[in-house]
Amino acid sequence: MRVYFHTFSLCIVIALLSLVFLFSKQDAESFSTGLKQVRAPLEPKQRPTATKSHRLRDVAHKVNSPGQRETSMQLAVVACGERHGEAVNMLKTAAVLSSRGLRFHIFAEEQLHSNIKTALDSWPAFIRAKFSYVVHPISFPHENHEEWSQLFKPCASQRLFLPMILKEVDSLLYVDTDVLFLQPVELIWDMLTHFNSTQLVAMAPEHEEPRIAWYSRFSRHPYYGKTGINSGVMLMNLTRMRVAQFKNDMTSVGLRWDELLMPLLQKYKLNITWGDQDLINIIFHYNPEMVFTLPCHWNYRPDHCIYGSNCIPAEEEGVFMLHGNRGVFHSDKQPAFKAVYDAFKHYTFGEDLITSFLLPLEEALNGTTHTYCGKVSHFFTRGLGKSVRMIQRMTPAGCVGTGRGIRILTDAERETVPTLEGMLRAGISRHLARLINHDSAQSCFEERDTQAWAFNIGYIYIIFHFLHSRLAAIISLCVLDD
Repeated sequence: MRVYFHTFSLCIVIALLSLVFLFSKQDAESFSTGLKQVRAPLEPKQRPTATKSHRLRDVAHKVNSPGQRETSMQLAVVACGERHGEAVNMLKTAAVLSSRGLRFHIFAEEQLHSNIKTALDSWPAFIRAKFSYVVHPISFPHENHEEWSQLFKPCASQRLFLPMILKEVDSLLYVDTDVLFLQPVELIWDMLTHFNSTQLVAMAPEHEEPRIAWYSRFSRHPYYGKTGINSGVMLMNLTRMRVAQFKNDMTSVGLRWDELLMPLLQKYKLNITWGDQDLINIIFHYNPEMVFTLPCHWNYRPDHCIYGSNCIPAEEEGVFMLHGNRGVFHSDKQPAFKAVYDAFKHYTFGEDLITSFLLPLEEALNGTTHTYCGKVSHFFTRGLGKSVRMIQRMTPAGCVGTGRGIRILTDAERETVPTLEGMLRAGISRHLARLINHDSAQSCFEERDTQAWAFNIGYIYIIFHFLHSRLAAIISLCVLDD
């Protein structure tokens, strides 16, 4: 009888231990799954190769499904002269805040290529895993190279030729070097899915108030809408742009994008002030159905606050992209804009985003309230603060910043952090975790996944040890009963 009683007791104990193990395993798996959701977009994406037959077969699908065939979000910038530092800082904001894979297309003068590559390659591995990049040379049509390259600012008109240069890219987000992302890139990228069947580009108005807008007061050429559009942020379906026929005031039939640019410049070059942006306004004046209008907080400039707040979406949701045109990132004319630029520039990858970035930024902005833009600078951190805190929550608790990125805490530091691994400090998982603590190139996410695996091994070890001792005791009792 005693044998049956002990056997029944053993079954109860095993059942209880199994439940404990199951719940602990689910906790560890949910932790690991959360990390994989963070890591999934960071894995290098395999870029599709397009043959001629592939392109011909898929053009119709691409036109009807903007942006859906890209494996990564495609981001382009043009940097000439002293603007490469701005460009790198802009790319830094995109890499910090975004979780999906990014592909950077950087157009720059030959002498700047080495500096740009060195800067991007110096970023830690867990950030570099988020993006790939290619540095392109500046390229204009050979017969009109000088005229295009000097239009408005050096290289500024390069953006007009992106549909012809990036022939294998379906959709693209172009931004000026003096733009900062205050929200993840995926939020604006997903707007491609909101394009209707005729829209092929998304841009924000040049101004919200026609009475004080530049185009409505001074323009000597046609422009889009009531206030014109600003080309500092352009979300483009390049496939549609390459095949569309654009109405114009020069011919009775539509012209393709590459056929339209030079005749347009020849006709209006004495009347335009803002170079390629004016040409874009002229094109879409005659083709307004092709434009998806972005709210002003996707291209927030000093004009939106210098005379008082006039961007209602920013008041309601915060600023999503900050455009520091007229050099305000590098002067004291608009200290609120400069404070945001400097905060990103001086932030070190891997440091706590709240204590090392957000809180110092908010303190700096509090010192700019003597200006009109400073009075509304809380718009800058409203959405940014939410994104930063979300990113911080997604970062595992056992990670801290180092000069080379993120590492696992040491044993002494781990004493103050209530991690899952710490619950089995005396077990086998501690020793396994110590073995993988190589403090560098592996990202924190990979290391914490391994620790979650070690955590489960520790539980298995403890349960096996307990069952072994209980089984030995019961066998000995059975022998005594016999």
